[in-house]
Amino acid sequence: MPELRKGENTAVGSGRVTAELHTVGDPVDLSALLVAADGKVRSDDDLVFYNQPSAESGSVRHLAADAEGPERIEIDPATLPADVDRVVLVGSCDPDDATRTFHDVKEVLVRAVQQGADPVRFCPPALIDGERAVLLMELYRRGPTWKLRAIGQGYDNGLAGLATDFGIQVEESQEPQGQSEAEQADTEESRSTLHAVPTAETPGQAEPMPPAAASAVPTSLRKPPLGTVSLEKGGQVSMNLDKSDRELVVTASLEWDGGSERRRRQGADLDLYALFVPASKALRGGKAPGALVKSRHRAQGVPLRPGATVPATASGATAASGTAKKGKGADVVYYKRLGSVKGRPYIRLDGDSRVPGRESLRIVRPSEQGYVLLCAYSAVSNGIGSFRSFGAKIVIADGRGSTVTVPLFENTKTRYWVVIALVDFTEADGAAIHHIEAYSARMTERRPVLHPDGTIEMNAGPVEFKRR
Repeated sequence: MPELRKGENTAVGSGRVTAELHTVGDPVDLSALLVAADGKVRSDDDLVFYNQPSAESGSVRHLAADAEGPERIEIDPATLPADVDRVVLVGSCDPDDATRTFHDVKEVLVRAVQQGADPVRFCPPALIDGERAVLLMELYRRGPTWKLRAIGQGYDNGLAGLATDFGIQVEESQEPQGQSEAEQADTEESRSTLHAVPTAETPGQAEPMPPAAASAVPTSLRKPPLGTVSLEKGGQVSMNLDKSDRELVVTASLEWDGGSERRRRQGADLDLYALFVPASKALRGGKAPGALVKSRHRAQGVPLRPGATVPATASGATAASGTAKKGKGADVVYYKRLGSVKGRPYIRLDGDSRVPGRESLRIVRPSEQGYVLLCAYSAVSNGIGSFRSFGAKIVIADGRGSTVTVPLFENTKTRYWVVIALVDFTEADGAAIHHIEAYSARMTERRPVLHPDGTIEMNAGPVEFKRR
């Protein structure tokens, strides 16, 4: 598998190229620019990203993360017009949150795949100087052939600075005082927009044709709803949430059908558990949220809320380190502690289903949440069948057009616990949903533990049998 270093290039065929973006840590958005020989885009239509997912009749396409793979750009070089000299791949942090930089992205990998050839990989050098956008790779013409070049150039002024270099202007609209709620919503929707900057007219050049009415509409950078997404094994997706919306309710449901008529007759009782770390106790910047850790792990990182103090542990650690409660006093919502949506923890389980069906949590006040770990417990009376054989899955929805299903892929038997998904609310613009699928040790009843940094320790919590 060819692995490029910064500045290196390699020849590719004329077939379709799929560039996948793999990251660990804070989310990164992938986009593409169709660039002419003068180094500039030709028009607004030459930016391809989540809100404008296609250019040149599908010659370049943006594909959101789904069961087929991570976020990716598909390029068909053979169908690109002659005035497109190259296609540049761009990674960027949230353009509406100036605090997000690549310092919080632990790993970036671009993997370019072409049928019949070995994948080409590029890991940019560490971006630790406040970069908010980066040129990742470019597919460019060299005579009759095409080549891939690894770039790895960062921009500390983010997408706006990078876009300006390619002839695109990012307009930041100001929020006037005294607006109505409807006007504020319109302002929020158009806060960050992009459009191409016309090149200067040279002497003797004919006056440019006025732009068509449709192209005068700037491109919104706000992410649309996800629609319906099913995560692949080990995958993740970011759900955009307005954390100031007091009407917002995120639901997380454990769904299962029992897997067989015999099991349904016997009951097939599964239970949904939500282990949680509130925002006031959450840490960021240590290990990647969702990572599995061993015993004696001490969470490290910066408090999510500046000035917040992490409660002292038995060893006296405070602020930027700590350990999770592992006894029955741990932060958890389940059939014996249903929680509340009117007060803390702003999470409530709607009830206990002792037969196949659904158990649902409601999560409100996302700004009060840090991490929520969604687990399933199988009562001893269910026997030794795998959770997957019960048809178990987690379904998370925001009521705003985004629904994420987190399925199980393994047929691991003789396990009483499975951690299915982590919901990371520490993202400024929403929540990252991680597929975990981690099982307890064989025949072990100990509950998992969620640490303040979002890491997970299996077989470390209390034992509590459910009686019929």
